[in-house]
Amino acid sequence: MPHLASTIRAARRNAATALHSRRSVVAVVAAALALGLSGCNGYQATSPATARKQTPATGAAAAFAQGPNGPVDCRRAKCVAITFDTGPSIRTPQILSILRTYHVHATFFTIGQNVMKYPATAKAMAAQGNEMETLTWDHQILTSISKDDVRKEIVQGRAAVKQVTGEVPGLLRPPQGRTSDAITAVCRDLGMAEVEWTATASDFETTDPALITQRILGQTKPDGIILLHDHVDPTNHGYNGTVAALPGIISALQAKGYTFVTVSQLLAPGKPQPGLVYK
Repeated sequence: MPHLASTIRAARRNAATALHSRRSVVAVVAAALALGLSGCNGYQATSPATARKQTPATGAAAAFAQGPNGPVDCRRAKCVAITFDTGPSIRTPQILSILRTYHVHATFFTIGQNVMKYPATAKAMAAQGNEMETLTWDHQILTSISKDDVRKEIVQGRAAVKQVTGEVPGLLRPPQGRTSDAITAVCRDLGMAEVEWTATASDFETTDPALITQRILGQTKPDGIILLHDHVDPTNHGYNGTVAALPGIISALQAKGYTFVTVSQLLAPGKPQPGLVYK
């Protein structure tokens, strides 16, 4: 009997060890999945609300959006920033017309090559009061190229905007949102911050205005950064579903009490800090 009791105790210990091991494996897998879902880039994002607390308001009042009753303070108002990637394009004038109709300013993350291809449109974007930033020179995935090429992509994209509009971009949207510590270090050295997004319609995959609208309205929350694309779909004769969806998106969000601001205005009275990633 003593031998039997000893055997039972050993079996229990082995079972407990095996259970603990299985639980450890599950925990490791879960952690890995969570990391992947939170972004395999591994960047640390700063929220607009946090940004508004980080920097004193010295000289920052001009960064506030101007509403019908004066400056809009996103510490109190229900703000959202609408952004467009990959322009300018032949569709940009239509987007500008819609923004003008609804008294909305957007942030355009431009491709340097497109800025040089459509300089008059780029000037009109800036003249209308929109924020002109960069999405690099030709949309290379920065995590797939050398550090020197990363710097070149950003510098050339920024230079194109400055040459055509006179504005110097201080914000980078990394193509496909793919960034890393090395890219962040380059941005810090160049005096730039990065901007990701919180709502996207994946409108580069669809030209269905109803689907684009549904996705954006379903994902948008206060302090949100909306990603849309100012692009041309060559598979559908240049039709961009975003253009058709835009009036409905803006009017629906305004009806819900949202005020549209640029990314810099969303962070005010804080200012974008070089080397940080905002989301």
